[in-house]
Amino acid sequence: MSSIPTREVARRTFAREFNDASHTFQESDDERAPVYLLLPTGERANRVFLVGTLTEKEDVGEDSEYWRGRVVDPTGTFFVYAGQYQPDAASMLRDLEPPAYVSVVGKPRTYETDDGTVNVSVRPESITVVDEDTRDRWVVETAGRTLDRVERFEAEDAAEVDEYVAMARERYDRPVETYKRAALEAMESLLDVESGDEAPEPEA
Repeated sequence: MSSIPTREVARRTFAREFNDASHTFQESDDERAPVYLLLPTGERANRVFLVGTLTEKEDVGEDSEYWRGRVVDPTGTFFVYAGQYQPDAASMLRDLEPPAYVSVVGKPRTYETDDGTVNVSVRPESITVVDEDTRDRWVVETAGRTLDRVERFEAEDAAEVDEYVAMARERYDRPVETYKRAALEAMESLLDVESGDEAPEPEA
């Protein structure tokens, strides 16, 4: 059998759920074992895939470039950070002029503040400029995945068959109905745009 590690699947999640996640874990004692972020709907994520509008960027580094970007989806904001160890992503953030539609694949990172609050961000592996249709497809597909996770979470026997649902039920005290509503509202936002009630679009 091959000993080459396989890349973890990049999970689709809306900003609303991603920012509510705070628990990370590893599934072995190996120091190289993947670190997972536990989503409140009961999914583990070592990598995430998101699409949204880059609305702001800023070099927040002191001794070297360290770029922070705000990527907005219909439910909230992802914060993306890239520096010298993510040169391609950092270069994209440096060169891009907001607003612009982007897709991001990266790893979730958590940071605990002095008051105990856990902030979640994304360390990007790649940032790609995309079009509106790509963003819309991501919203629809991510809504579907979110609704599937909520349905699984709410099943009475889910904790007996899915360890991550059980873990989420134990770790988080949040109604998953929140994420169902967010998913449905995200899809409704696309319908609002189609009907002509649209927000300003990023420049090409």
